[in-house]
Amino acid sequence: MGILYLVRHGQASFGADNYDKLSELGWRQARRLGEYWRERGMGFDAVITGTLERHRETWEGIAEGMALAKTDVLPWPGLNEYDSEAVIATIHPERLQKADTPELYRHHFRLLRSGLQAWMDGRAAPAGMPSYIDFLAGVTTALDHVRSRHHGARVLAVSSGGPISMAVGHVLQTPPSTTIELNLRMRNTAVTEFAFTPKRHMLVTYNTLPHLDGPAYEGWVSHA
Repeated sequence: MGILYLVRHGQASFGADNYDKLSELGWRQARRLGEYWRERGMGFDAVITGTLERHRETWEGIAEGMALAKTDVLPWPGLNEYDSEAVIATIHPERLQKADTPELYRHHFRLLRSGLQAWMDGRAAPAGMPSYIDFLAGVTTALDHVRSRHHGARVLAVSSGGPISMAVGHVLQTPPSTTIELNLRMRNTAVTEFAFTPKRHMLVTYNTLPHLDGPAYEGWVSHA
């Protein structure tokens, strides 16, 4: 039996001109996860990442913390995040204000929840994005690849909240509404663990932060 660790990227730059970069905290979160695994003698037989910059940077931070080389990574576009702006635009065409207050932040995620539901139900087609069925296929083919190529191995995959929650929803056969709630509660650098055989994946843990447990890491938990 193998183990697949799915890691959400570190804190990105929410509200900045370029969201797709780790913040200073995001880098610290990623390095700390690597340190945590190194302290426990962990290693990986294979590493897969989405192709977004925040995925690459998160892996680099993990590798730095583990004192590993940053090469030999399989890029997997199917692990990339959906376009949240395109999703929101299907139900709110007007440009949103920059989310720089708690109320605007909550408003953003209320709209995102509604837009995701419409997309997953097939009632909306966000510009420049595949259908939900095709998007989910990009995630499930990554799971298929791990099962078929890495039986008995320990595999790390760095991705985003959307693909990881959809992987969990696929394995547990949850309805879209539940998958959305899983997505919107996922924390940065959270670890989700699957055990797998050549036939199936089985959920072991979801959205855990063992590397940030303790008073030294107070204030390091984030969601964006």
